[in-house]
Amino acid sequence: MVHIAGPLLDPDLGDHVCLPFRGDDERMAAARAFTLNGLRRRAKVLIVTHTDTPEATRGWLAPLVPGFAAAEAAGRVTIMASADTHLSGGRLDAARVLRSLCAAGEEARQEGHHGVYALVDAAWGAHDAAAHTAFEAAANTLFGERWLAAVCQYDRGRFSREALERAAAVHPITPEQAPLRFATTCAPPGLRLSGAIDLTNRQAFASVLAPLEQEGAEVVIDARGLGFIDAGSAALLTATAVARRERRTIVVCDDAVARVLRLVRADEWLTVHRAGDV
Repeated sequence: MVHIAGPLLDPDLGDHVCLPFRGDDERMAAARAFTLNGLRRRAKVLIVTHTDTPEATRGWLAPLVPGFAAAEAAGRVTIMASADTHLSGGRLDAARVLRSLCAAGEEARQEGHHGVYALVDAAWGAHDAAAHTAFEAAANTLFGERWLAAVCQYDRGRFSREALERAAAVHPITPEQAPLRFATTCAPPGLRLSGAIDLTNRQAFASVLAPLEQEGAEVVIDARGLGFIDAGSAALLTATAVARRERRTIVVCDDAVARVLRLVRADEWLTVHRAGDV
């Protein structure tokens, strides 16, 4: 079996990963590594299939994962077809996807698992790449509570280069691109950001920021974990603050991020607190 993007197949809860691959060997190797890591992390492993049936997936995956049969019998591994999670009448049903994932999350909590590890065969969306990309962006809101980690497998043989680039842009994490991790906060409401944000994941960042525009209270974005943000992505913070009008938006960050915010004149619309001052 081949080795593919090893670290991304051991994601943290809250990670939403786009993983392009080529050929069955890479697809199967990724499924094996992901399942082993999910079980090691004591998560509930959910495998959403499309290229193969659940029965066929079980047939080739079980011999690759020691203890697979016992884990599946105990509810630690579940294999489902995309037709039963993502589609209704052969078309994307976004509400059904959200229900499926949230149901898996509730089961994981009730059964004492450490969250949900979802491996999704993205081939279900190859016939409508635009709708698929829009859904992936909207799904980012699920990951802020950090009970879910998902790796979405994109077959280079099914998706055009342009479709793959669009899919990568709306995922916070993709191989060889800037990695963004985030968590929603409640007291105060807002976000905690880490990693890096640039052109490669700017669209994903926009989808993460979007819910804050509806927040009625003061919002705090803790960006102390950001190692880098480019000017275009910093401008999204400005746009969020402008959309919130008189409701205050605070960004807590280090000097490097503060300099970029000043560069795009974001501090005219939001309050910037230096990390050492809070």
